[in-house]
Amino acid sequence: MNSFRPSSLGEFVGQKDVTSRIRLFVDAALRREEPLDHMILSGPAGLGKTTLARIVANELGVGFTAVGATAIERAADLVSLLAALNYRDVLFIDEIHRLRKPIEEILYLAMEDWVVDIPTGKGALAKVVRIQLQPFTLIGATTRVGMLSAPLRSRFGIVFSLDFYPVNELAEIVMGTAKVIGVEITPRGALTIARSSRGTPRLANRLLRRVRDFAQVHEKGIIDETVVSEALAFLNIDENGLDRVDYAFLRTIVERFGGGPVGISAIASSLGEDRNTLEDVYEPYLMKLGLVVRTPRGRVATRKAFEILSQKEGIFNGA
Repeated sequence: MNSFRPSSLGEFVGQKDVTSRIRLFVDAALRREEPLDHMILSGPAGLGKTTLARIVANELGVGFTAVGATAIERAADLVSLLAALNYRDVLFIDEIHRLRKPIEEILYLAMEDWVVDIPTGKGALAKVVRIQLQPFTLIGATTRVGMLSAPLRSRFGIVFSLDFYPVNELAEIVMGTAKVIGVEITPRGALTIARSSRGTPRLANRLLRRVRDFAQVHEKGIIDETVVSEALAFLNIDENGLDRVDYAFLRTIVERFGGGPVGISAIASSLGEDRNTLEDVYEPYLMKLGLVVRTPRGRVATRKAFEILSQKEGIFNGA
């Protein structure tokens, strides 16, 4: 199947402030024939950080290497990645805030002076071997920019924050993806998917594929607003994009902890869910909708959360 990931800044939908500045910085680096400055892309999961990093490499006309921070366990892992880079290549590290401290310390020198120092031997025989690197661009993606250490954050010359997408841009993405994968969908059908996509292109594309499955099995033909609504109901996703876990999250705060405040660890334990998943995937959207607020003492359900639970009584009670 053809990829529906955009490959250039011109194809990328949304985040106009970010992409226009990236365009300027990329063009300037190309004119100087120098590596682009190191870049941080922050924001909730699914907003296109990896796609943008790959696009930057495409626009620069250089190689692209992607790795998750947790996969870099030893100094040798990082040195191997860095030594394989060619001049001006892009190294992309996802969830960069999860890098181990010793790995970070090796990165500092590599980012500034294009070298890494490797200690060898022990005691009186100990020495440091310096490896020269090709100048490169490091692009780090993070869902928790506040967890980046100050020394690491200060070494990034370009810092961007991505935000949730408006419905009209998500609908445009859905229409484009539908064309790529051969799905016939009406504009109102695309808009209905967009409204339930939590402001996130990744989820919009995922929902489109699931709606396509529903439409094919039920022989619905063209996907319109009615077909999308039926499919979303089948998938237990409401008109706001909230699913079973979202409602369980809200009910835990409201019913088990009296509306809060309650720590995220207690919520995760009550739900049997991973804390990082709740913080990175579910909580940001609940906060965007004004259903949950963070306080120094923990999470608190808002009046709007109480109202929506009352309206949806009986929905997702199995969660």
